[in-house]
Amino acid sequence: MPDLSHTNIADQALFNERLRNLPQSPGVYIYRDDSGQIIYVGKSKSLRDRVRSYFGAPRGLSTKTRRLVQNIATMETITTDTELEALLLEMNLIKQHRPRYNVLLKDDKAYPYIKITNEAWPRVIRVRKVLDDGAVYFGPFAKSSSVYATIELLNKLFGFRLCKDDQFQKHARQGRPCLYHDIKRCLGPCVPGLTTPENYAAAIEQVRLFLSGRPEVILRDLKQRMEQAAEHLRFEQAAYIRDQIQAVERVMERQKVMTTAATDQDVIAFARDEGKAVVQVFYIRGGKLIGSEPFTLQGSDEEDAQELMHSFITQFYDSAASIPPNILLADYPEECEIIEEWLGKKGGHKVSLHVPRRGQKKDLVDLAARNATQTLEELRLQWLNTEQRATASLSELRDLLELPELPQRIECYDISNTQGKDSVGSMVVFEQGEPAKKHYRRFKIKTVKGANDVASLQEVLRRRFARADDPTGDLEPDGPSTVAEAKPDDTWSTLPDLVLIDGGIGQVNAARATLNDAGFDMIPVVGLVKGDNKGHLPYGFVRPGISTPLAMAANSAALHLAQRIDEEAHRFAITYHRKLRSKGMTRSVMEEIPGIGPKRKKALLKAFGSLEGIRNASIEELAAVPGMTRKVAEDIKSLI
Repeated sequence: MPDLSHTNIADQALFNERLRNLPQSPGVYIYRDDSGQIIYVGKSKSLRDRVRSYFGAPRGLSTKTRRLVQNIATMETITTDTELEALLLEMNLIKQHRPRYNVLLKDDKAYPYIKITNEAWPRVIRVRKVLDDGAVYFGPFAKSSSVYATIELLNKLFGFRLCKDDQFQKHARQGRPCLYHDIKRCLGPCVPGLTTPENYAAAIEQVRLFLSGRPEVILRDLKQRMEQAAEHLRFEQAAYIRDQIQAVERVMERQKVMTTAATDQDVIAFARDEGKAVVQVFYIRGGKLIGSEPFTLQGSDEEDAQELMHSFITQFYDSAASIPPNILLADYPEECEIIEEWLGKKGGHKVSLHVPRRGQKKDLVDLAARNATQTLEELRLQWLNTEQRATASLSELRDLLELPELPQRIECYDISNTQGKDSVGSMVVFEQGEPAKKHYRRFKIKTVKGANDVASLQEVLRRRFARADDPTGDLEPDGPSTVAEAKPDDTWSTLPDLVLIDGGIGQVNAARATLNDAGFDMIPVVGLVKGDNKGHLPYGFVRPGISTPLAMAANSAALHLAQRIDEEAHRFAITYHRKLRSKGMTRSVMEEIPGIGPKRKKALLKAFGSLEGIRNASIEELAAVPGMTRKVAEDIKSLI
């Protein structure tokens, strides 16, 4: 019988009975802690064998797994018909819940992509989501900076438009292109006669070929077009294409030519040290290395190489825009055949995973591993410096405010309004001295009329700490910043070690009273006094019941951290406030126009993007919008 004395499970007899009755079939198992939060998701071709392995003698488990088992309070299992179904279910649950003890692709929701839009005159833009909208996507990339640099290079080479639709339509009405056309960074599709749909489509196709690693096809087409332009005595156009050819050739020279077969393949290797792991991906297309991206894994300590590779491949290719037919690896992942089957179905073609042992392909994997090691060392130094700074700031803050422990989680609150209108509150969260943006929350003030920051702050705190006791109740429609709050959100139950208020003694005393009434009198509350930057007022902290600020030196590490948190709360609040104010202004202006109802207003905003776009549109353009008439279009032009 399994020994459960080293677990957090209350009813051991009932749990032992469940373990005995687990099926020997594929499925997924889910572990939760005593607060009900999912802390680990796993899968197996035999649920009974895998789950029971966690609850044997603890000396046979790794340190990380022992920590996991100690925190298990409840378990769920879901059986599936096949191992592939178990893999897909596991991936979806990990993506949705990001459990603490799973190996996770760090910040995977934020990885950028390059998108070629599905428009009459397509654009090439950076996005963070892949949608089923007919567009072409490339990525993901590890850094936004590399995406911006690539788009800038492509724009210099091929001259696609950078402007949004309202700007495009404005230049079309004016009959003259923008500055980008003058400096040969845009073909000028906004003005008839400057380019043709065929020429613009050819430029976009060259962008696609470039991103697909086919520059030799681009060169062939460009040379043909240059010769045709010269034959027809269009020497200026021929010179422009000649410059494009030279630019593409310079880029090709920087791409490393591999001596492997001219195939499409990814190369994946990783480096790890002290619980940190970096995975390096080489993108090889047509035998050429066209890109290299490093990705960071979290929760990788004590995991074996096969588990790391499994976790990375499933999370990375789940959101990848394309999958090559060949993937070279440093180590085989767990259940390699199942992953190959999944990749093949997702990519629409056969996908093979290889671990080369010798030769040129092995050299490629070794090169990727060396790059991963170099990136890990660079990141390790950054992490060390960041951790040292954070620890120093938090230690100083703890000593200054006489806190019982380091304030690992700090919540800061701010209120924003314009003369009492569109009042909003913000809650930003810093953990270990760094922003935890997935925990940010925003509040539309509901019960306070006019400009009353103290009462508004009390409402925000009441609503926030009511959710700490009941995370599934009274869902806030204005929700979090990064996760749509359409379902219960258990992150509310994590309490702060310190509440920071943007304000003086009035706000601090009100906040203290509100937390006391809510039963959270153990949580410290302080306010930040910013001063007037002229030395007349001190920088420092205001504590409940003490009107004199605790003055701080301008170079204090604790003060710098508090100011950074406060500025982030102010930015987050005012951004939301401006959004609501802008919506209100658009709504009020449109509602004053006779004949404009919700459907017409929605159609106009969809067609022109904003109130400014509607204002700049001609009567003919307005009347052409579905559901509009010329008379209403004329009324719009006369009133706005």
